[in-house]
Amino acid sequence: MSFRLGLTGSIGMGKSTTATLFAQQGCAIWDADAAVHRLYGPGGAAVAPMAALFPDAVIDGAVSRDALKGIISQDPQALKQIEQVVHPLLANDRADFVENAKSDILVFDIPLLFETGGNARMDAVVVVSAPADVQRSRVLQRGTMTEAQFQAILAKQMPDAEKRARADFVIETDTIDHARQQVENIVQQIRKGRADA
Repeated sequence: MSFRLGLTGSIGMGKSTTATLFAQQGCAIWDADAAVHRLYGPGGAAVAPMAALFPDAVIDGAVSRDALKGIISQDPQALKQIEQVVHPLLANDRADFVENAKSDILVFDIPLLFETGGNARMDAVVVVSAPADVQRSRVLQRGTMTEAQFQAILAKQMPDAEKRARADFVIETDTIDHARQQVENIVQQIRKGRADA
């Protein structure tokens, strides 16, 4: 049975980079955002049910996230309907990953892990963290969102301090070398713990 490690952290904390560092240590990675992209892409499992619910959300055979955002802003109830379609499909995608992964450590990269209660399905949770000013500049440097959009996303996420308090491990992503060292230490601890068990 593989060890299930949840990987989470607020926007701009360095989660994707940290997931890559775990992959370099031989861990298998399941990325929730990438899974949603697969489900929404052409031929994805969410396309037909989403087209039935919100025909305007499907463009060129794929679910448009921008169209969904527009629908949700018009109808707050729409989010619940979307989640009722997507969450079971994501659970299936995750189960397929668990069944087929060939690693002793499975890393589940899930942005809203604590917010959705997904931490209950993990053996341990890693939270990636950085100082608030670093987080803000990383997000705004991407050029994909405004300060107001950034603040709106932060408002929906559990505060960093609370995530850190609930984590089994915290990775400071101040530098890539420091993050890599922390990832190596965590992987060693997990592997040693399994060897001792």
